[in-house]
Amino acid sequence: MSSEPVVGVLAMQGAVREHVAMLAEAGARAKPVRRAAELSEVDGLVLPGGESTAMSRLLESFELLEPLRARIAEGLPAFGSCAGMILLARQTLDGRPDQQQLGGLDVVVRRNAFGRQVDSFEADLDFAGIETPPVHAVFIRAPWVEKAGDGVEVLATVSGVPGVDEDTARIVAVRQGAVLATAFHPELTPDVRVHRLFVDLVRKAG
Repeated sequence: MSSEPVVGVLAMQGAVREHVAMLAEAGARAKPVRRAAELSEVDGLVLPGGESTAMSRLLESFELLEPLRARIAEGLPAFGSCAGMILLARQTLDGRPDQQQLGGLDVVVRRNAFGRQVDSFEADLDFAGIETPPVHAVFIRAPWVEKAGDGVEVLATVSGVPGVDEDTARIVAVRQGAVLATAFHPELTPDVRVHRLFVDLVRKAG
């Protein structure tokens, strides 16, 4: 792999253009992915935000679900933000019964954990692997990680959120091998450090 890896962005919902721009700034060649043939050409994949149940159905409609599961199982680096985190989890709470999981992360994720759209918020997070200043995180109908397996590294937590038990630190960023996920949307801020962290994971995996 060259120092400029090819990173796909699943182009079915969400801020695809913003992720593509961030990946380019982080040193990758970014391209939208909608088909299995396009998936086979990338060194890593970003799963953006959106509506996780709709994205699950679209993956099936575009015949991408099984190829994507297989590539992630084989070690494809993947980064999911918000709905992307939900799709990458092995189990989702408060999801639809027919919702499909990709299973790249040994985590249980609670969908819409912080509340509805009106409960969106922003917070500054200490993020393992990213030096100061803190990462400014935008949460929109965000999930959180309810339970993480032994092989999962917790990268960031948030507490003191209105409407949520202030004494409980909720897990909002995790990594397992070459799979990274955040409950927030790093593509909606000017800070490229989370995307740079992922591009570095893609390079190391290659």
